[in-house]
Amino acid sequence: MENVRVDLGEDTYTVHIERGLFENLPLHLEAFARGRRTAVITDTHVADLYGNSLCRAMKSAGMETKCIVIQAGEGHKNMDTLAQVYASLAAMDISRNDLILTLGGGVVGDAGGFAAATYLRGIPFAQVPTSIIAQVDSSVGGKVGIDLQSGKNQVGAFYQPKAVYIDPQLLDTLPRRCFRDGMGEVVKYGAVCDAELFEILERSEPNALDWTGIIRRCVQAKAAIVEDDVYDKGRRMLLNFGHTFGHAVERYYGYGTYMHGEAVAVGMVRVTARTECLELTEPGTAKRLEKLLRQYNLPVDVDGADEDIFSFVKRDKKRRGKDMTLAIIDRIGRGRLLPVACEEVKNYLRRSV
Repeated sequence: MENVRVDLGEDTYTVHIERGLFENLPLHLEAFARGRRTAVITDTHVADLYGNSLCRAMKSAGMETKCIVIQAGEGHKNMDTLAQVYASLAAMDISRNDLILTLGGGVVGDAGGFAAATYLRGIPFAQVPTSIIAQVDSSVGGKVGIDLQSGKNQVGAFYQPKAVYIDPQLLDTLPRRCFRDGMGEVVKYGAVCDAELFEILERSEPNALDWTGIIRRCVQAKAAIVEDDVYDKGRRMLLNFGHTFGHAVERYYGYGTYMHGEAVAVGMVRVTARTECLELTEPGTAKRLEKLLRQYNLPVDVDGADEDIFSFVKRDKKRRGKDMTLAIIDRIGRGRLLPVACEEVKNYLRRSV
């Protein structure tokens, strides 16, 4: 097993990475969860694949467990789902000495983690991510939340898990599109802070990737950045590369038309093409980035009119008064933050001609 420590003082925890870990998860949880009621929050896709069997295994190991199943998909990461989870936790008589276990992709981790952060002012929780995006990114770092009609992740908190358990074997059941979606976030890590990872992706066949190694590299990078900037006020904003335009694309088209990693892929190309034109990025970087994204069958543009999509950019949570911070790259593997006046942001995101 490979362990990555996220050193945050009182909130320090370990990310456990091992192929086949899920089969023995009750053993890993035994000391952690025994004597506590455990609510396993999962979704309608993952419940049949893994959730119901995990709950049975935990009960067999003597843990008082109940499975809470929410509807799958970004469109359900909302107040209605949160209210459903609260009601289920209340029916279980969950207390602050008990445990929440999130089992699923980013939606389950975000919504379930936010429920853990806010129900009774905080219930300990652990993450068991089942998608690429969740394994390489969203399960680590303590960002939890839900969407509003006006934008993505506009209600949330920073609430660290007690542990994260990552089994790359769970990716074997991912639909092909979800695999492509996850690659958007993996490419992001290579682009902003790991040139060697970017090169590995360039020379690899999509069906022959060393997922354990890739997950480890991304988690190590995320842990180092979070340790330096827990509350997303500085260096951590580098991980928003491609997200300002990407989130606007998700919202404009309706969640589900473009999945998160797909929209981020478009956002990375948009901002890099523009910063290259503005001589802020090394020449040839945008073409190299676009080529890699195409290699993994990710979109690099959308049909929507810029002005229509821009209406959602102004609601981006990275806005600070009249300014917004854009994550850009000087070259592959080296990201930096660029403060921009809000009225100028469009100039960094327009379609290049």
